[in-house]
Amino acid sequence: MATNTQDSTHLPLQETIVHSNKTARAIELMVLSLLVFILVYRVVCFKDQDQYLPWLLAFLCESWFTFIWTLCVCIKWNQCITKTYPDRLLKRVSESEFPSIDIFVTTADPILEPSIITMNTVLSLLAIECPVDKLALYLSDDGCSPLTFYSFVETTKFAKLWVPFCKKYNIQVRAPFRYFNSQSSPLESESLEFQQEWKSLKKEYGELCKKIDLAAQRPFLCDHDTDFGVFCGVHRLDHPSIIKVISENKEGTPSDLPHVIYISREKSPKHQHHYKAGAMNVLTRVSGVMTNAPLMLNVDCDMYANNPQVFLHAMCMVFGFKDEDNCAFFPISSSFL
Repeated sequence: MATNTQDSTHLPLQETIVHSNKTARAIELMVLSLLVFILVYRVVCFKDQDQYLPWLLAFLCESWFTFIWTLCVCIKWNQCITKTYPDRLLKRVSESEFPSIDIFVTTADPILEPSIITMNTVLSLLAIECPVDKLALYLSDDGCSPLTFYSFVETTKFAKLWVPFCKKYNIQVRAPFRYFNSQSSPLESESLEFQQEWKSLKKEYGELCKKIDLAAQRPFLCDHDTDFGVFCGVHRLDHPSIIKVISENKEGTPSDLPHVIYISREKSPKHQHHYKAGAMNVLTRVSGVMTNAPLMLNVDCDMYANNPQVFLHAMCMVFGFKDEDNCAFFPISSSFL
């Protein structure tokens, strides 16, 4: 008996699923019809009005509301979602053919944007499901803060424990501040090894938070004989470029971290620095020299990846279209990725 099975290489990486919303459409059209009837009534009864100013105000308000409602109906008329299939992507693309990704995390002020928030973003991105040798994470510090650099170095040390733990036990929530919340605890049904590692990691994360909090509460002392010497005597608006490779994985060891780089671009009061746009310009230039990945992801410091396969889903969107005319990118402004 013949089967209709389809080769996985020909299955789509993403597809658009259209919802049947006939009831919602009928309600929207009914409301829109009532609004149009009100406007027609206003025009017909115009001659019977004694005072024109209240009539004009009412007519303008109702016209504007009808216009906005029409726009809303157009937006909600065809409701659909895009479903991606990362498993199909992994079957088609071998690890050697997997495209490289440069991740850009931007921060500007360790006071307005506390370092622990930025570091949680970094940890969640370092732990995503993607070949390690295909990743590079760049942290842009527009405040040229030794506190941010110190936090980044300490976070990288903790990441060497956190990332293997997430991948070993397939942890879904890979932002430690969400995973180690006050109400979380390992299940009794879990193995003894997992429970011990969980408690150890939670203790290490608590120590990391404590180190960053203590460093933020007092003036940071720079030692000329250490890596912090480059921060001695610099002003956040007047300093040379600072580029530090915190972690490097030349051999692409799966158990190690990807490339982790700290960048604080050059600033001078004589030149406009163009805020985040200028920081992104420098990031692309530096990454073009160091890793030159074909794909780039720009992330604010207060965002985190709450799905370990977020990059695979994104690639299904990028590579799932037959031509570039149907593919585009858009910014996401939220605390989730």
